[in-house]
Amino acid sequence: MRGDILGAERRRRWRDEDKLAIVTAVGVDGASVTQVAQRHDITRQQIYTWRHELRKKGLLSAACDTLFLPVELELQEALPIAAEPNVDRRLPRSLVELQLANGRCLRFDPLIEPASLMRVIQTVEAA
Repeated sequence: MRGDILGAERRRRWRDEDKLAIVTAVGVDGASVTQVAQRHDITRQQIYTWRHELRKKGLLSAACDTLFLPVELELQEALPIAAEPNVDRRLPRSLVELQLANGRCLRFDPLIEPASLMRVIQTVEAA
């Protein structure tokens, strides 16, 4: 089998800014990965590779893929809590669930102090 090269090999160099613009174009006005890839004359796999590469470099946050869904909470039997100033004495028995960027999930009491919660999140993400 013989193959002839008909032209110079086309190898483009992409800057991170260009990659980021292409990766973030997915989903804009309903554009699919295939449509964005065709528009820029690249493969779909290239977009997925760049997405992974940009996340590793910290240029693309996982938040761009974050999906927020409406939540309905049912109030369950309330538990009495210790008397604290400015706090309702009967609160629903429920936990807040937080999905972290690294795939881990935290469940915590809604009364946790924000500073304490931030320390826990930072510790879990660093582990």
